[in-house]
Amino acid sequence: MRLGEKIRYLRSVEGTLRGLGREMTQQEIVRAVRRELKKNISQSYLSQIENGARPHLTNSTRMLLAKFFKVHPGYLVDDPEGFQNELVSELWAAEDKLDLWLIEGAERFRRDPEVSRTLLRLAQHEDTRKCLTLLGALLESPRLGRSPAAGPQAGTYQGMGR
Repeated sequence: MRLGEKIRYLRSVEGTLRGLGREMTQQEIVRAVRRELKKNISQSYLSQIENGARPHLTNSTRMLLAKFFKVHPGYLVDDPEGFQNELVSELWAAEDKLDLWLIEGAERFRRDPEVSRTLLRLAQHEDTRKCLTLLGALLESPRLGRSPAAGPQAGTYQGMGR
């Protein structure tokens, strides 16, 4: 998250905490900082921060805003590229990629409603990986995919011979 986005988010949280039911405006922040902390910050400065025109804060401004919003001063910087707030395991990240791949496949096969619907159902399942490994195990079954006239090639799925 960029610094400006964090400030906007903090204005929203502060408005909720103060019972406003909305985000505090930049001008309301300026007045509250002046009233509560006896310090000054301009509305135009806040606007420049939020709009990215001023990508960094001076140390004194960082400390002032951190004190006002009751956050650690280290929070008031841009997050590094690829940074995530949530704990994400490698397995969950892989599951997300798998779900995305299935959704893209469903879109590609939209002219085949049965296949498209099945791919979407797989992607929406809480354990997509488990569903696919179960399908793999089913395909290994000697009788699956074999029509009565299939003959001696047990375990061969039509269209995907081994």
